[in-house]
Amino acid sequence: MNASHDERIARMTFASVYPHYITKVEKKGRTVEELYQVITWLTGYNEAQLQQLIDDKATFETFFADATLNPNAHLITGTICGYRIENIENSLTQQVRYLDKLVDELAKGRKMEKILRVS
Repeated sequence: MNASHDERIARMTFASVYPHYITKVEKKGRTVEELYQVITWLTGYNEAQLQQLIDDKATFETFFADATLNPNAHLITGTICGYRIENIENSLTQQVRYLDKLVDELAKGRKMEKILRVS
């Protein structure tokens, strides 16, 4: 990944990506409630805060700057978009990929306790 890629991710809005997350999980038989559960686990946001970020068209930079990242987020590993998550150096890009990975796992039918890294 390069600086322009990281910059592009930082400027993307959560609101522009969120409908794709919904489509992806619903197409695989999962629910918006489960999606909220996953996003809340990672970010600490509640449903009202998420809606406000969507309404405000918050960039991912703002979205993650204000988030309280789950202490177990570092347990999210693997490959997303061809990159190993644990090797991504830009912390914001890594956090966005954490979210992408959780949505992927939800869509793939993984058990919620595994997605939420419950030991």
